[in-house]
Amino acid sequence: MPANSTPLVTGEKANRREQILAAAAELFAHHGFHGVGIDDIGAAVGISGPALYRHFRSKDAILGEMLNSISRYLLDGGTAWASRPGSPDDTLTGLVAFHVGFALAHPALITVQERNLANLTDADRKQVRALQRQYVEVWVNAIREAMPELEERQARSAAHAVFGLINSTPYNRHLGDGELAELLSRLALGALRAAG
Repeated sequence: MPANSTPLVTGEKANRREQILAAAAELFAHHGFHGVGIDDIGAAVGISGPALYRHFRSKDAILGEMLNSISRYLLDGGTAWASRPGSPDDTLTGLVAFHVGFALAHPALITVQERNLANLTDADRKQVRALQRQYVEVWVNAIREAMPELEERQARSAAHAVFGLINSTPYNRHLGDGELAELLSRLALGALRAAG
């Protein structure tokens, strides 16, 4: 957890925080960070704007927790996949499936992260960037394990290219989730294998 974030709480307050984060993600994705006010977020969860301050100190804090949380989730999930027993191909397939599943389940968060990283406070931006770099390293190691002929810089470029492909999901909703997940996984794994 980032040093400047509020400790996790349980019960009704935790549920309200999750509701606020989910509503803010949708609003930020559709209207941009600067196009959304505290009153808009409050209205989306059925409370007054000022009542949000019982849960978050500011709109900046909402964005900071949102992007730090998803970066931590991806790093923790990616690390867990990379440490499972199995072949290097199994690890790569699992990482792709994990990231595809996240992107399909949370398209608003993908959009917010793409568009609003610059709106984070300096401390939150540094934390998110550090988590993202660690997540990329999980992928770089997995790619090089599966394709040892690739140099590190090639593996890093391949990882970023695959993230771009998978993170296109907010703009690619022509198929149902199951069909799209299968297609994205095939494309991502095909692109990675082509790199080797």
